[in-house]
Amino acid sequence: MNNLPTVTKNLLIINVLCFFGGIVAKRYGIDLNDVLGLHFFMASDFKLFQLVTYMFMHADFQHIFFNMFAVWMFGRTLEQVLGPKRFLTYYMVCGIGAGLVQEVIQYIQYVTELSHYSGVDTGIAVIPMQEYLNMMTTVGASGAVYGILLAFGMLFPNSQMFVFPIPFPIKAKFFVIGYAVIELFAGLGASGDGIAHFAHLGGMIFGFFLMMYWRKKNNNGQFYI
Repeated sequence: MNNLPTVTKNLLIINVLCFFGGIVAKRYGIDLNDVLGLHFFMASDFKLFQLVTYMFMHADFQHIFFNMFAVWMFGRTLEQVLGPKRFLTYYMVCGIGAGLVQEVIQYIQYVTELSHYSGVDTGIAVIPMQEYLNMMTTVGASGAVYGILLAFGMLFPNSQMFVFPIPFPIKAKFFVIGYAVIELFAGLGASGDGIAHFAHLGGMIFGFFLMMYWRKKNNNGQFYI
């Protein structure tokens, strides 16, 4: 950990502390994922600060492990290239951007599927609509992580990467494009897997525009400070 850049190290620490804090809080009857997770903006439990706090909460160990593994693997390189201030700005913009996209997707779902009903039949009971809207909660750093992957692919497009289970190395740019295509089709497929696929794409989209803004601002066609 001592060899990690400052922002990357602190992001890992904060996420892990929040995860274990959530476990401890549950023993006292407090659901931190419900308090700090991102609620649908039309729900009574929605708070503006949740656009920031949601990205530090995770559903389970597997969820936080893979997100933090990606932050550790790619974030440290990105921080060294962009510098700590820009890297933190980038991480937060991608995470917040992903949350905003998720809100838009949920609003579309509400208008097209839910707004005509006073409740939702789950097969076990009919849940009043306002209560159901409060159940539409998003947690996780995946939007920021996908932004990091996008930036890595833009900065090091020809870097060779080994991705399980592909038996041969692929270039980073193809890895990122492949992930984006998978998320797009998964989102359009409406698989009901509980994963915010369009939020992942949102993190990549916000990251792309921020990277392009910095490239233009540098006036030399490069992303470096």
